[in-house]
Amino acid sequence: MLVPSDCRLCGEPLIRISRLPVCQQCLDQLHPLRGKTCSVCGERVLASYAASVEDGFLLCALCRRVDPPFVRAVAYGSYETGLRELIHLLKFGGVRPAANVLGRMLAEAITHLEPMFQQPTIMVVPVPLHRNKRRERGFNQAELIARAALKLNSVQGRLRLCENVLERQRETRSQIGLTSHQRRENMRGAFAVTRAQEVNGQEVLVVDDVYTTGTTASECARVLLRAGATRVWVATVARTLKIASQHVEIASEDAPQVEDAADVTEVSLARAVGG
Repeated sequence: MLVPSDCRLCGEPLIRISRLPVCQQCLDQLHPLRGKTCSVCGERVLASYAASVEDGFLLCALCRRVDPPFVRAVAYGSYETGLRELIHLLKFGGVRPAANVLGRMLAEAITHLEPMFQQPTIMVVPVPLHRNKRRERGFNQAELIARAALKLNSVQGRLRLCENVLERQRETRSQIGLTSHQRRENMRGAFAVTRAQEVNGQEVLVVDDVYTTGTTASECARVLLRAGATRVWVATVARTLKIASQHVEIASEDAPQVEDAADVTEVSLARAVGG
């Protein structure tokens, strides 16, 4: 109280005592996604790059080329905003109260999926950490955010948290700086379903903090579908937004692959001009 802390996002002194060291002004600036996005993967699209399948349903160039293993992926906001710092505050700073704010955002993102759920109860599966990483960090941020989201009235009732359905079998290196092909190889075989009998015949909602290229979410969706899940959805707090997405890793194993950003741009431009 004598030496108040500063906001971890903007650096301004905090005038209110709170367990979350972030000022209200910074929290107010964390807005939901705006603009047109792909109705499947959530990527931002321009009119010239999008194909309208039906009224209000847009597909980006890559979702027209390959089908992801999940039905739809949604996110609350853009990772390129203050959300990045807030997520890092939880993941790397160990400030657990940040999970409550992020949970409210995740709950808002999930509300966009609820009208499409077909079963009365949906399994909510957080993307797991490897046991070594979890031991080092002390918690799984995806699980903390999911728990906070499920406490809210807006998503209560139909959603059931299932923490140990997925297991990360091996440690994977950071995805930062990897090409799309390297990302696929890095995640291939990283996850396994530990309780297939619970997954069989069920709809599953995979939740995580960030959707970057979709490699992790897609690999989780694949193994859940192999275990018998009828449909898999994805919800995250944030996602990176690019005009030319590199989520080709969602393609099936026998589908043609796009290896790098240059190929992605070439494919997008070709489709935009009808080539």
